[in-house]
Amino acid sequence: MKEPLAELIRLISSGCMSDDEINRLADEAAQAYADPQAFLQANPDIIYDDDFPIPLGEWMIVGSLPDTVLFQADDYQALFEQIVGSFGPDVNFVLKPKQLAKTEPLKALNRIQTQLSSLYPEKGGYVLVDFSEPLDDELQAVLVYTCDIERVMALAVEAGIYAAPALAALQAENGD
Repeated sequence: MKEPLAELIRLISSGCMSDDEINRLADEAAQAYADPQAFLQANPDIIYDDDFPIPLGEWMIVGSLPDTVLFQADDYQALFEQIVGSFGPDVNFVLKPKQLAKTEPLKALNRIQTQLSSLYPEKGGYVLVDFSEPLDDELQAVLVYTCDIERVMALAVEAGIYAAPALAALQAENGD
C-alpha cells in the first residue's frame, strides 16, 4: 500500500514536499493502515482514538500534510487566503480574497476554481479538491494539477480517502 500512498501524496503536494518527506509519510500511513494497534503502540505520541471518523492511516496523512498542501478553513475567503499565501508573492492572483467576503459559496468556489484553472497552464491549471473528512473546519482541500486529477481520484479510491473536485461536489450538493 506504500507505493500508491506515496504517489497520491506526491500528486497532491504539487512539489511542496521532498521525496524523503513523501516516502516517510507514505511508509507511516501504510503501517498505520496495516496494523493500527501496533502502530499506536510503537508511536505513543500519536493522538488518535477509535471515535475519529477516519482510519488511522488517513489520519497520519491528513495530520502530516503541510499547510502549503492541505488547506483548512470555515469559509471560502479564508480558504483562498491560504491558497494565495502558499504560492508566495511571485504569483499574481487577479482574484483577491476580500472579493469573496459576501459571496455565496457556489459563486465563491466558482471564482476560485476559475482563478486556479488559469495558473500553471503547462499542467492545465489546478483543481481544488475536497480531501478527506474535515475534522475541525468546514472546508478541507488540496490543489491538484488538472492533468493529474483522474489519477488522484483513482488513488484516493484505492486508499479509501474521500476526494472530489470541490466545485463539482458543491454543484451536485446544490442540485445544479
